[in-house]
Amino acid sequence: MNERITHYRNGKIFTAAEDGWAESIVVEDQQLRFVGETVFAEILAPDAVVVDLHGAVVLPGFVDAHTHLVMMGFALQKLDLLDATDLADIQSSIQRFAESNPDSPRLLGRSWLFSALNGQHPTREMIDAVVPDRPVYLDANDVHSVWVNTAALRELGIDADTPDPIGGRIGRDPETGEATGMLYETAVMLYVWPKLAELATDQDRDTALALAFRRYLEDGVTGAVDMALGPDELHSLERALEAGKGTLPLRVAAHWLMTREDNEADNVRQVHDAIELHKRIQGPWLRIAGIKIIVDGVIDSCTAAMKEPYSDGTNAEPIWDVESLIPVVTAADAAGLQIAMHAIGDEASEIGLTALEYAIATNGDIPRRHRMEHLESITKDNVNRLARLGIVASMQPVHADPAIQENWRAMLGDYRVNRAYPWPEFTEAGAVLALGSDAPTAPHPPLPNMFVATTRRSAIDPSLAPNLPQYALPLADALAHATRDAAYSCRWENLTGQLVRGKAADFVVLKQDPFTEGADSLLTTEIAMTVVAGSVRYLDTAQNQQ
Repeated sequence: MNERITHYRNGKIFTAAEDGWAESIVVEDQQLRFVGETVFAEILAPDAVVVDLHGAVVLPGFVDAHTHLVMMGFALQKLDLLDATDLADIQSSIQRFAESNPDSPRLLGRSWLFSALNGQHPTREMIDAVVPDRPVYLDANDVHSVWVNTAALRELGIDADTPDPIGGRIGRDPETGEATGMLYETAVMLYVWPKLAELATDQDRDTALALAFRRYLEDGVTGAVDMALGPDELHSLERALEAGKGTLPLRVAAHWLMTREDNEADNVRQVHDAIELHKRIQGPWLRIAGIKIIVDGVIDSCTAAMKEPYSDGTNAEPIWDVESLIPVVTAADAAGLQIAMHAIGDEASEIGLTALEYAIATNGDIPRRHRMEHLESITKDNVNRLARLGIVASMQPVHADPAIQENWRAMLGDYRVNRAYPWPEFTEAGAVLALGSDAPTAPHPPLPNMFVATTRRSAIDPSLAPNLPQYALPLADALAHATRDAAYSCRWENLTGQLVRGKAADFVVLKQDPFTEGADSLLTTEIAMTVVAGSVRYLDTAQNQQ
């Protein structure tokens, strides 16, 4: 028996390639040596170690096309407020969490919904009522705003004289100017994130990263695109790479996060920092792919840049206007960096596409693969424009979950809600659609994400009516967008994303068959095995003992 070769036989293997399906895969030296019929696999590898799949469905390993690894690991340790239905529920959850963590110097929570406040504006006093003596930081579900109490404002040094940063806002009492306890967009990035990073240790970050890796492997993810990399996160990844003797638990491509400065030189300087990292870090396990630019905010807090006002008559300025964006995009494009732009509002995608068009015209015909993230509200003209420019549409089905749409719809309040998250429009126009989670702004497991993608129903509360079901995707298409196309989105198409000869042996074995049992089974299907580069990185021990 040849221990270097493994034959996985008797499976229902979805390849995400033109041939569609196979019965067997043969793994040798971290790669797929053969994918096809069992009779030929046995001829090719008669001495291989044999693993009988007993008819189980095998998929290419999921590639989360948009995530935040260290942030996700930290979020998994925070108080989860997603199920809180009103202010009293939020307050009682915070109070119980405080009582169960009496020695924590500060309390961290996540995933509360604006709709839970029934039209009230979040204030520091609401949190002070249950925890007045310790700083409390509560990430909104979209992670673009943070709700804090008075003690946290004091810890951050924020008062009536603290200026709003470019592209962000400190919520203030209109009469006194005092901070109300809400921080939006770059106010989070420039005040909250640095303070919490300063208070965390390298061990804290490494523990968070390890937790994110473990949860991803348990849920069938073999690669991830980190969309907000900074120095602390990079150092944590490099420590993990060193500890793994040149490997990681799963593959990581990352985008260096840009911060909007008030002058072109400082903005472009960040591009040059990313260029040096891109040159230095280009491995099969960790690579710096390019830069991430957050062009606007989010619809839930009315910080996304829209072409028409929100239902309350207000609108938001972009974080990056086209004049500030063009020099950065042009420099990054010329250097061969991938540019990923967060663009949720229809005006933000307009700005981003204009900057990309300028860069392409300026730099000429060079290899490039840029991407736009989220695209929750976009005009049909810009869908076609995006496809014509060859831009990858990177979208997250979990953001369309009906359970979190009430406030989103109310903030727009008009015809725009009828073209929300229009995934099929992109592929019909000829664009590549890559699916991910944007964890921790949404749950990371890919199978419930595929449930939302294929039904437009809620993975949180499946009894809710579907959200524009005409935009649902066929299961095979959704899986391909979350594997093959997600790999393409970060230039891994020659490495992973499909189960074909010569590519990496990155795959996942399911306990159920969603192709025959229907979409609802995606909510209950568990992972039996996750294999990365031919190595079993997760194995369900209960399944293995049966």
